[in-house]
Amino acid sequence: MRAAITLEAASVGTWEYQKLLVREAEKMGLDICWVAEAWGSDAVSALGYYAACTSRMLLGSGIIQLSTRTPVAIAQAAITLSNLSGGRFLLGLGASGPQVIEGLHGQSFERPLGRMRETIEIIRQVIDGERVSYRGRHFQIPRVGSDTKPMRLSMRAEHPIPLYLASLTPAMLRLTGELADGWLGTSFVPEGADAAYFAHLDDGLARSGRARADLDICQGAEVSFAADERQLQTLIDSRKSELAFSLGGMGSASTNFYNQAYSRQGWAEVAAAVKQRWQAGDRDGAAALITDEMVLATTLIGTSEMVRDRLQVWRDAGVDTVRIYPAGDSLEDRIATLGAAIELVHSV
Repeated sequence: MRAAITLEAASVGTWEYQKLLVREAEKMGLDICWVAEAWGSDAVSALGYYAACTSRMLLGSGIIQLSTRTPVAIAQAAITLSNLSGGRFLLGLGASGPQVIEGLHGQSFERPLGRMRETIEIIRQVIDGERVSYRGRHFQIPRVGSDTKPMRLSMRAEHPIPLYLASLTPAMLRLTGELADGWLGTSFVPEGADAAYFAHLDDGLARSGRARADLDICQGAEVSFAADERQLQTLIDSRKSELAFSLGGMGSASTNFYNQAYSRQGWAEVAAAVKQRWQAGDRDGAAALITDEMVLATTLIGTSEMVRDRLQVWRDAGVDTVRIYPAGDSLEDRIATLGAAIELVHSV
């Protein structure tokens, strides 16, 4: 399996700190560095900086959010990052959620599936060097009623640009299987992955005449090592409020894709109760409903032996790339955790 990390520049400290982290990660054999946007720093600027700080590992947008840029602007950024990094760029796209798209950017979140399909089709026109001419439900290029003509970019993509989609819903998973080169997943429980995720991915793959081996299954989880059972319990308990936020506070009051994903993997009653308490303002009560099993199922927390065994389960379930979220209170702690995790991932 390949080892990756996901960074969001706004939450990783100073730029000097980030330079040290990505350089050290590359030295330790990290295969991919994904860069998130969320509601902090943008991914594109940070990726350009990381490209200048590294020379070998792949760099990916994890993710560029739909509706925050036009499809052509996304393609321009992708080609630029690919060319300047010598072909090390992976384009990761995602729909995000209504709270960020509507609440922060003021754009409509309506029909994200159709918007994603059209965005991909336009991006591929641009990357292929074509004059962009598109008539869809969401995008019309050139603009309808304009007397302008279709244009192509004045630059060309010098390398292939693999496309990854971050998806959780059945419909978006099917689109991932149909159109993408890789799947950026989260809230992943290998024991429940067939029904929750893989059945939908496989449907999409069948539409395009492909098999699971044609799709890079890239899953992420926090990694934290415990010396003994007491420390393990402390680590588990400390993660419960974060998981409660994902189930109760992410998205909008009506749309929470993380809650839906956990529900499909066997925790529907708990997920619903957590959401209800969180939205009622009872954050401690919501966290108290999170079980140890839920934390352990979707993280890589434990002794080295426990983490190795869990990685074996992930590999047997079909995971190709592990996105590591290394725990640690300092840069040194995070680098140490990351180095140990990279070794375990590569050994499995």
